[in-house]
Amino acid sequence: MEVVKTTIAGVFIVEPTVFGDDRGYFFESFNAEEFEQKTGVKTTFVQDNESKSRYGVLRGLHFQKGKHAQSKLVRVVRGRVLDVAVDIRKGSPTFGKYVAEELSAENHRQLFVPRGFAHGFVVLSDEAVFQYKCDNLYAPQAEGAIAWNDPEIAINWQVDTADIILSEKDKHHPLLKDAEWLFDYNAELY
Repeated sequence: MEVVKTTIAGVFIVEPTVFGDDRGYFFESFNAEEFEQKTGVKTTFVQDNESKSRYGVLRGLHFQKGKHAQSKLVRVVRGRVLDVAVDIRKGSPTFGKYVAEELSAENHRQLFVPRGFAHGFVVLSDEAVFQYKCDNLYAPQAEGAIAWNDPEIAINWQVDTADIILSEKDKHHPLLKDAEWLFDYNAELY
C-alpha cells in the first residue's frame, strides 16, 4: 500500500498494491497495521456502507456532528466518481479548502477523509458503486451538511450543473459561512 499526502494534512490517498495476471487481480483493500504505520492514524472501522448511483448523482457534502463524527475510507468498486473532502474545522489553516480525487474501479484508489471534514462525491461514469468504511456508527440525529455548490468553496465537480442530480435534502443545505455547527480545529477528533 502506498499512501499519498494531499494538499490538506490528514487527508490521504491510499493506493493498494494490485497483483494482476491473466486471471484477474487481487489486492488488500485495508490493513489496519500498515495504514497506521504509513499515516499515523489509528482507527477502528465499525460500519461499512455501499451505494449505487447513476451519472450526475451528487451525494453530499455530509458529515456527522459531535461525538458521532466519522472518519471514512472511501473507494469505488464499479465506475468512476469525483470524491471531495472539505475542511470544516474552524481555525484550521485550510478551513473551507477541499481535496478532490477521481476514484475508479480501474485505479483502485481510496480516499481517507478524517473527522472534521464534509464529504461528497459525484458520479462521472454511467453508474458507480461506491463503498466506504466509517469509524463511528451512523446517527441520524447528528447529520450535518453544507451546500454542494457553495461559491466560496467553488468545487469543480467536473459535471455540468444541468446534469447534477440531488436528493431533496441535498438541495437545501446551508453555505459554509451560515452553517450552525462545525468542528473546532484545536479539538481532539480521533
